[in-house]
Amino acid sequence: MLRATLKSLLARKLRLALSAMAVILGVMFVAGSFVLTDTLGRSFESMFDSAYAHTDVVVQPKPKVDGQIAGGDSPVPGLLTADDKKAVEAVTGVAAVHAIAEAEGARVIGSDGKVVTTVGPPRLGSNWLDGVGGAEIRDGHAPQNDNQVVLNVEQATKAGLKVGDQVTVLTPGGKRAFELAGTFGYAGGLDGRGGVLEVRFTEKVAQELMLGQPGAYTSFDVDAAPGQSVEAVRDAIAAKTGGAYEVKTGAELAKSIADQFKSVLDGLNKVLLGFGGVALFVGTFLILNIFSITVAQRTKELALTRALGASRRQMIGSVLAEALVVGLAGSVLGLLAGLGVGWVLAMLAANVSGLVLAPIALPASAVIAAFSVGIVITVLAALLPALRASRVPPIAALQEVATPDRPLTKLTVGGGLVTAAGVALMGYGLTGDGHLWPMLGGVMFAFIGVALLSPMVGKPLVAALGRLFSWSIAGKLGRLNSGRNPRRTAITAAALMIGIALITAASTVLTSGDQSLRGAANREVHADLLVSGQESTDIVPTFARSTMDDIRKIPGVASAASEVYERALVGKQGHGVEIVDDLPALATQFSLKAVGGSLSTLGPTDAVVDTETAVEDGVRLGDTVRVVLPKGDPVEFRIAAIYTQNDFMGGYMLGSAALEHSYNPDPAIATITLADGASEQAVRDRITALLAGNPEVTVMNKAEYLDQASGQIGTLLTMVTILLALAILIAVLGVIITLWLSVLERTRELGLLRAIGLGRAATMRMITVEAVVITLFGTLLGLATGVGMGAAVVRSLKGEGITDFAVPWSQLTAYLVAGALVGVFAAVLPSIKAARTDVLKAIAYE
Repeated sequence: MLRATLKSLLARKLRLALSAMAVILGVMFVAGSFVLTDTLGRSFESMFDSAYAHTDVVVQPKPKVDGQIAGGDSPVPGLLTADDKKAVEAVTGVAAVHAIAEAEGARVIGSDGKVVTTVGPPRLGSNWLDGVGGAEIRDGHAPQNDNQVVLNVEQATKAGLKVGDQVTVLTPGGKRAFELAGTFGYAGGLDGRGGVLEVRFTEKVAQELMLGQPGAYTSFDVDAAPGQSVEAVRDAIAAKTGGAYEVKTGAELAKSIADQFKSVLDGLNKVLLGFGGVALFVGTFLILNIFSITVAQRTKELALTRALGASRRQMIGSVLAEALVVGLAGSVLGLLAGLGVGWVLAMLAANVSGLVLAPIALPASAVIAAFSVGIVITVLAALLPALRASRVPPIAALQEVATPDRPLTKLTVGGGLVTAAGVALMGYGLTGDGHLWPMLGGVMFAFIGVALLSPMVGKPLVAALGRLFSWSIAGKLGRLNSGRNPRRTAITAAALMIGIALITAASTVLTSGDQSLRGAANREVHADLLVSGQESTDIVPTFARSTMDDIRKIPGVASAASEVYERALVGKQGHGVEIVDDLPALATQFSLKAVGGSLSTLGPTDAVVDTETAVEDGVRLGDTVRVVLPKGDPVEFRIAAIYTQNDFMGGYMLGSAALEHSYNPDPAIATITLADGASEQAVRDRITALLAGNPEVTVMNKAEYLDQASGQIGTLLTMVTILLALAILIAVLGVIITLWLSVLERTRELGLLRAIGLGRAATMRMITVEAVVITLFGTLLGLATGVGMGAAVVRSLKGEGITDFAVPWSQLTAYLVAGALVGVFAAVLPSIKAARTDVLKAIAYE
């Protein structure tokens, strides 16, 4: 039986290749995800090992504010002093201590007048130390006075600057021009460290501009004395200082930083695997359809096998053996394709970030995932067709019609139950945090349920769609062909439905979010102009505080308020806080209403908080709260008012006393209200002139600001669409394969049609109509399902500010047109195959 199965499989090589294609694409995505994250992870490990290869021990202050709980991405460091340096130098086994003053936020303006940006890596400013950390001058010389800087080679190249040029640097301490004294790299020929852009000043300037505090440092690079182990020196420093510092060896620090990057990569891997899972889920429908069609086409062959004595168990084993071969072949080829895709993506990521890529490798996780997923998915998808094959009676060998249509009652009832279960699970998943798996399970059940219901829905819908093309004989035949096997049509369309539904759901949610944002802005925001910059890293662009005084003096400006964003520890809770300079103006501009106290004034040590935060922190009107900002000692603030939170303003707002404890006291945003009759353009021109020296910050009106936010939403939707493109590609492949196998199944029928006068062009039109009807059916099913899912998500996010439900009609129309075009594309190969049918051979075909 096994030999017969293998011979049957090898006799149909095309069917084997088509069956394996869905597995190959899905496994490629999964394996590529593991290869990508493994390669990038090892690249970061290598980079940080190299960066700290010359470092024995690193001493850092313990964070005053933990950025992880305060809304940031990393801990907010404390600062070290010259006395701390002397204490470390006095420890036995310490040969030398190199004091480093380093912080993020040094932004270089390139030769084109634009700020040099990165995609993720920080832009650091620090003091130059010869040889420390493997840094070495490549061109020019080290800074010799406070008016000189050096840039790492990568930054100088991006900025288009060379030694001797004037370079302007934006820092937390303001904007300054320097002479570019030299460029530097790192041991091993590295031009940078993973895309990090660096500016090195003299120690005095680094402390002034980057830390805002003379005599302060962020870390010490400690050299162990000859003959001393770095572990012993580390332990001695920790024991001598009584745990006042974080003390690590260079290797430990390299590993901890690399682990942080790996945690980000793990998150990326989970996202990619999620989309890979969608592709495999779609592929399951394709594999199920292929095996169903092949079992139907081989009914006579299977019946003869049964007549010769094969048992039902052997028939099931025969089909599953075919599935195992297909899954194995698809897994091997998909793994190899995934290795290539992962390598290409890693190369692209390295080119964008400047990362030196580690040698490509095939991790064990990719191999295990490829074979586990590929084989299991294929065998499971073939299980139903295998059971159907086992039920073919021997008498069917004597019959011409081998696959009678079956009633849809059981399928419809089952589909209704599965859909209901899916909706219930999704409803539970949307009720709160931590319900991700029920939510994902609900989505999968809902898709399966809709797929089971689609034959019942498809009969009238396919007939209606087919009538649009029934103006010719070819069109009428195509309509009849698409509706002759509702199960096959439904399964083929279901694969496309899943991809379209997910894109439609995402589009519906994002469109609703955009409309909710605009509606809330029209209701709650009364500022006419906003001054802000667009973030490219963790650093928020700012402008000089003195600019606010100049803005308020401009004719036509009725009021102006500014905000400084900061992370802080309020009591025992981490929060993102805002330091405001004109609370009454801000309250008017954002429709803030006090429920206790007054928003008419805000003293230097006053604070206001929204009602929800006050309840969570147990804070009441008149209480005094202890606030620890990144720089400086704790400050006591009195709760002067409690206000109602809205979609734009919430949390703690602090008075001006907080500014001296902030790393960067310059505002990140300003909101401006114009006087009655004032010219918006005239005021904008005056403000733009004031900001001429700061290319990161622009002036926008409310509509432009909202359009910018909408652009970010559109970018997110584009990313989702790209990631789901593989699932849609597999669905399109499913349509092609289904039509191709259908053409083979109907060889005799096509020959008869050609014999009675159906031309080649008409035959191609007939197959094209059939394909377009199937893809339009799948697209409409996906649009309806996606809008329903999107509506459910929008409703669950009402408490997060998405209050308006909006259907993205223009995008849905585009998806519908795309569905029709997909049908035309999918019909090309099958229609050519049908048109080339040899009439005489087709008539004699059995």
